[in-house]
Amino acid sequence: MSHYFTNDEVKSNLKEIKIDILDTSFYFDVDHGVFSYRGLDFGSKILIEQASIKESHKTVIDMGCGYGVIGVALARKYPNKVIYAYDINKRAVELAKRNAVKNNVNVQAFESDLFSNVKVKADVIFSNPPIRAGKDVIFKLYKDAYKNLSEDGELWIVIRTKQGAESTKKKLEEIFGNVETIYQKKGYRIYKSVKVRKLRPKIKFEAY
Repeated sequence: MSHYFTNDEVKSNLKEIKIDILDTSFYFDVDHGVFSYRGLDFGSKILIEQASIKESHKTVIDMGCGYGVIGVALARKYPNKVIYAYDINKRAVELAKRNAVKNNVNVQAFESDLFSNVKVKADVIFSNPPIRAGKDVIFKLYKDAYKNLSEDGELWIVIRTKQGAESTKKKLEEIFGNVETIYQKKGYRIYKSVKVRKLRPKIKFEAY
């Protein structure tokens, strides 16, 4: 999988797959060298199904978007949100752009090493993080997500129970000061952490 993160060339084998989710049939172009080439992975599936975006939250990021399934599905479910998708893999980004058009939704996709090329503040960030990239990369994603969230913004993470779920929960608690388990079944967990609004200090006025 090292080619995925270094953008090394992998022989193309473009094909179309059908994904049924949210009571909708989506069609995606997929290719070799992009995550979950054979079909929708279970982690992304449950993250899409469990996702809930508040009315007040307008800007959404799909970090590590692959060929765009999370962003595209959320754009269909929440057509009034502004959705951005980012991935370090050039081929994935091009597929995400194509798949947004193919499914007639508005998702803006960009190449970025985590948040290095992110120019917007997000109200919600969703991620099925690249576990094989290693713990240092994953924890950096969490820290950078916190910095790129607006106040009261939310980070949603899906992770396998046996691939670092407990350490992720601990790290999110450390960074955000809170973590909620949204889903815990079939060897997967979905966590949500909120960037809590900072209270302004009360100003004391001297009596004259």
